[in-house]
Amino acid sequence: MDEKLYEAMNAQVTKELFSAYLYLSMAAYFEQKALGGMAGWMKVQAKEEVEHGMKFFNYINDRGDAVKLGAFEKPKSDFKSIKEVFQQSLKHEQGVTASINKIYDIALKVNDHAVVAFLQWFVDEQVEEEKNVNDILAKLEYVKEDSAAILMLDRALGERKED
Repeated sequence: MDEKLYEAMNAQVTKELFSAYLYLSMAAYFEQKALGGMAGWMKVQAKEEVEHGMKFFNYINDRGDAVKLGAFEKPKSDFKSIKEVFQQSLKHEQGVTASINKIYDIALKVNDHAVVAFLQWFVDEQVEEEKNVNDILAKLEYVKEDSAAILMLDRALGERKED
């Protein structure tokens, strides 16, 4: 695999695993606020992110290269509101999208068609990830600070199950 592409793929493993860590931090915030549905939603999201990281991990190994795991920083945990948590989630997902697009661009440049094909799933997945969080943010705009509506949203988000 091209060296620049290899480095970017390895960095993505760490980014995906950090995503799981960040979502667990968000789940912990919601647990402290007695919003178990939102916490559950974030826990499912964290598991998905580990799966994404493992897809990159396995792909790098399948190509005969060594995985180099990187370190990641402590995730944010001092959120001021429910809305801020989901805004941070969207911002994070947009960063992940940008990172995957960058890897895709490198793969195109070096004509690594196998990586391009591998990444297409992630390109599609990021559209879904951003849409899901945008939908939640839109609902939060509707409910504002209405406690009953927030509890209804919490219950609805708690219905999310692992794929």
